[in-house]
Amino acid sequence: MAAQLTPNEKIELIQRNLQEVLGEDIIRDVIEKQNRPLKIYWGTATTGRPHCGYFVPMTKLAHFLRAGCDVTILLADLHAFLDNMKAPLDLVEFRAKYYELVIKSTLRSIGVSIDKLRFIRGSEYQKGEKYIMDIFRMSNIVTEHDAKKAGAEVVKQVASPLLSGLIYPLMQALDEEHLGVDAQFGGVDQRKIFTLAMENLPTLGYKTRAHLMNPMVPGLAGGKMSASDPNSKIDLLDSKADVEKKLKKAVCAPKETEGNGIIAFIEYVLLPISELSSQDGKGRFVIEKDGGEVVYENIEKLKEDYVADTIGPKELKAATTLALTQLLEPIRKDFENDKEWQHIESQAYPPPPAPEKKKKEKKIGTGYVAKKKGESSGVNPDGSKVEPDQAAIATSATEAIQNLKVEDK
Repeated sequence: MAAQLTPNEKIELIQRNLQEVLGEDIIRDVIEKQNRPLKIYWGTATTGRPHCGYFVPMTKLAHFLRAGCDVTILLADLHAFLDNMKAPLDLVEFRAKYYELVIKSTLRSIGVSIDKLRFIRGSEYQKGEKYIMDIFRMSNIVTEHDAKKAGAEVVKQVASPLLSGLIYPLMQALDEEHLGVDAQFGGVDQRKIFTLAMENLPTLGYKTRAHLMNPMVPGLAGGKMSASDPNSKIDLLDSKADVEKKLKKAVCAPKETEGNGIIAFIEYVLLPISELSSQDGKGRFVIEKDGGEVVYENIEKLKEDYVADTIGPKELKAATTLALTQLLEPIRKDFENDKEWQHIESQAYPPPPAPEKKKKEKKIGTGYVAKKKGESSGVNPDGSKVEPDQAAIATSATEAIQNLKVEDK
């Protein structure tokens, strides 16, 4: 298909549905003047389980491949470790394997051929002598302030940040050079890292790359969709029942489109994916209403009807649930039929250890019970038991003697 596209059509496809592009002239130079495939990479830190938000970059990878691009997927295992130890070293290897399997299955589920994709792990080249030397060189020109600012929206922010969080953005900038690409693709939340790369790579004698950014899809609970927040996302391996349950709870205020995670998911995932498989190149989203079907071919009309209350949250959630479960079904089947994948999943995301129950400490005593003040021991000097009346008399006599001694003083 790429051979049938004109240079302008390739560039349009590469930039379709993106929020921002930095360095469009670089893309045009490669495709129009150099007349060769654009080399582009997308990286993902192998931390939490990939969620449905990953359909957004997957759709763009499909666009890049159709435009004839050489696409590399970086499984950033060392980045995952550096990001506030989100992925401990003993889990990094398994999570990288898990990510590769789930990404391949996700791409197949939307009809994308993975034959021309190149997968590489960061640890395969980021421990090399030249790469390490470049980190030293980069750290000699980037200030602590700029490194922290660059990673502010990507690296987990804590009160006392570790140095690893400052190294993270330097490495992401250097990956462009060491992967030999023309462009880097990622979310708009990575813009500051992209800017860091554009400003500093030339100082090291390396060329400037183009940067393509897709919008961030709001989570189901509002805000950014995050792998670390189970309430904000749907796992790619979630069951049909889980999908229905989570979508029922999703934030979807009537007549409101801003910050609406359901509408954003339709706009950036469901419509573009249906477009990939359609004969005429148009996306379609179907909503059942009043016993019939309403078909939307663009998000503007859907938003217009939603604001006008022609369609409401109930119909929208039901249609999204149906479309999403159909997308996830082949991924779940791949997982269920692959014993190796299941083993890797159990190693990559082991269940948290059960909290230890504190046992009640038994106090071991001597068996001696202290008598209360004024109590008699109940035993006469000769060892015989003191009778109740006798004990009372003895106590009264003792007290009387003590009183006399006090009065004498």
